Amino acid sequence: MSPGKFMASKQIEASKAQAKLELAAAQRKEQRYVLRLYVAGITPRSRLAIQNIRKICEEHLLGRYDLQVIDVYQQPTLAEGEQIIAAPTLIKKLPLPLRRFIGDMSNTERILVGMDLRTVKEKGPAAKTS
Repeated sequence: MSPGKFMASKQIEASKAQAKLELAAAQRKEQRYVLRLYVAGITPRSRLAIQNIRKICEEHLLGRYDLQVIDVYQQPTLAEGEQIIAAPTLIKKLPLPLRRFIGDMSNTERILVGMDLRTVKEKGPAAKTS
């Protein structure tokens, strides 16, 4: 293979890879998120977790999420089925992979990285601390 053909081949491969990345990014922007937030009663910590996750969803998933808030005291069988051992706990059911977050959801960067709402470049230092 001549050097010119080799370079053209590499450019075609790079273009195909770029097209795949762009398609994946577009699909990610259209994905619907199914989230369940388990709380323990109406405590200040529970209210804070609800407020924080709703803010994250409205800012980053506008119109693309279903958030179900479940009080483990009111629906203990749901919490038992999900093996909830601490509250508040957020479970990202879809898109896969399933992810769990425990706490008041105040670490927005950790949530965004864990829910794959940031690209590798955007993750930067947040990826190392989460």
